[in-house]
Order: sequence, then C-alpha cells, then structure tokens
Amino acid sequence: MQNIRIKPDARLAFPLCAGLIVLLSVFGPEALARYKDRSILNEIHAEAVEGAGTGYRYQLSPNEKIYILSCCLLSRTLPESEQSALTRPEASVVTYPDLEGTYAFVVNHRGPSGKELTSEEIYETCSGEIAALQALDILPDGIREIDEASYDATLYSAIDIPEPGNNVSVWKVSLSDSQKNADKTNRLIDAYIDADDGKICEFYVRTELSWEEIDPDAIVEAWRTYIGLDAPTIYESDNPLLETTPYFKKYVFSGIGEGKTVVTVGFYEGINELFLKVSK
Repeated sequence: MQNIRIKPDARLAFPLCAGLIVLLSVFGPEALARYKDRSILNEIHAEAVEGAGTGYRYQLSPNEKIYILSCCLLSRTLPESEQSALTRPEASVVTYPDLEGTYAFVVNHRGPSGKELTSEEIYETCSGEIAALQALDILPDGIREIDEASYDATLYSAIDIPEPGNNVSVWKVSLSDSQKNADKTNRLIDAYIDADDGKICEFYVRTELSWEEIDPDAIVEAWRTYIGLDAPTIYESDNPLLETTPYFKKYVFSGIGEGKTVVTVGFYEGINELFLKVSK
C-alpha cells in the first residue's frame, strides 16, 4: 500500500488560511464600515423628494373639507356686511367651549405648494366660478368680474390640530378697503374659495334681488351638487334669533364622524346682500 505524504509547506498553509479567515471575520466588517463612512461623511448628498416642505395632506372628501372649514372659521371673525356689523351688539361675546383649540385658521405665509391656485390665478378663477354659479342659478346675472385692482386675496390654512393631515387650503377674496365708498351693487363682497379646485365654498354678494325672489332650497341643491356634497338633512331649530337677519334658511350636511356642517342661505335687506355660509 502506497503512503501519501503531505509536504511541510502544505501543512503550514492550513493554519495560515484559518487564521486569515478569523482575522477577516473579526476586523473585516469594521474596516468595511469605516470605508463606507468615508464615502458618506463630510459630503453633501442631494436627493429629490416630491413635495418637500409642503407637508402631507390626506385626500379629503367634499363633505370633510367643508366640515373642517366650517369648524376653523369659528376661530376668526366671520366676514359680514356693514348691515350685520351694525346689528351686532358691541358688548356681545360669542364663545365656543367645544373647540378648545381643536381647529386653527391661519394665514399661509408659505404660499401655494405648487398644486394650489396661485395669487396670479385666483382672481381669474374667482370670476370663472362666479360665472359657473350664475349658470347654475345660485347667483343672479350681472355680478361684476373680480379684478386685482378692486379685490384683496389671502391664502389661509384650515387645520384640524389633533389630525394635522386633515387640512384645507382656501383663498379669501374680499372687496378691497379702497372700494369702501364705491357702488357695491352687483359685486362680490367676500368669498372663500378652495385653493385646490377653485370651488366657492362661501360667499356674500350684493344683488338687485329681494328675499321674495330668492329660492334657498334651489340654491342649496345646486350649490351642494356643484361642491360635490351629499344630500342635506332637515335643520331642526326654527329659532329666528340664530342670524342677524330674519331672512334665512339652514341645512345640515354630514361632516367627519358624528360632526355636522350647517349651511345657511340668507339675505340682508336694505343692502340687498345674499349670502351662503358654512358653520357648525
């Protein structure tokens, strides 16, 4: 039988290989990590992120948008005509104990994110939407177009504070103070406009109509279809002191969870101001 002899240099190779493997397993990962760190640290790396800095916004339904807006508008002074301002007692204070900082209505100093109407677009858009409301018989014909010289536009964010992803961007378009002594007949006085789609969510407008010529049921039905809201339910209270005018009718729309939005169609006699507003 032939004996197989292993050469001395071959016998030395085995422990050397084993030792090399041990060294690599102990020090290899650390050395590799250091090499990778050197390629990352002290270097500027740019990465494109869609919508960076704009914040995430959930896709809200029209009912949810109007509900959030109605809650947030309670945290600021409601747009009102000279007539309603005069009829409000100076000493009266309205409190909303159920809010407690839950909603905020703040000026959006950041400006449009790129998906919202810009300050250059809002005036033309507002005129176009007024024409759309006239075609739907929500507003009478003859309302003058909106122009930058006569109107002010401010972008606001309506935010559900506990759920900040639930937020709505709206433009407030108002007749400029410089037009205070101008003829306001057939003019938009105030409006809140969805900054995403341009839909008019609330408006105050001077007309040549009387309350007897206004059909609030038809206006609300056409407006809720225009916005995309579900059908309203009956408003239970018939308290005539709910508004500073006796000429109004209210409707209830579903909101978020058990929340409801109240939509009011009303009219200030004397100045002939028709309004549609959202509230809780």
